[in-house]
Amino acid sequence: MSIVDQINKAIAAHGMWKVRLRQAVHEGKSEFTVARVSVDNQCDFGKWLYSLPPTDHQSPSWKKVHDAHAKFHKEAAHVLELALSGSKAEAESGLGNEAPFTKISVELTGAMMEWKKTAE
Repeated sequence: MSIVDQINKAIAAHGMWKVRLRQAVHEGKSEFTVARVSVDNQCDFGKWLYSLPPTDHQSPSWKKVHDAHAKFHKEAAHVLELALSGSKAEAESGLGNEAPFTKISVELTGAMMEWKKTAE
């Protein structure tokens, strides 16, 4: 699968996290654990990202996406932890427009879109 295809797939997959997190806030449970969500190398995109040749890891696009992806997972795990611990209001706030999760989600999508443009 090409870089463009992988990025398109990743944008859709990471966009689903807002839905999953809202569901966890609403239900107080999730099929995912905080520990699993917090790491950036266990999702399909993370596995692919880390599997690229070491020379790719030196590119500015890879580094920018890698860093944003790691932050995305950290913030998603934080919101999930709040949701699972019963801190519903705080978890909902963590999904707001000015919340770190939302900001890093936008940053990650933007970094992936930039990388996609250079790969086309």
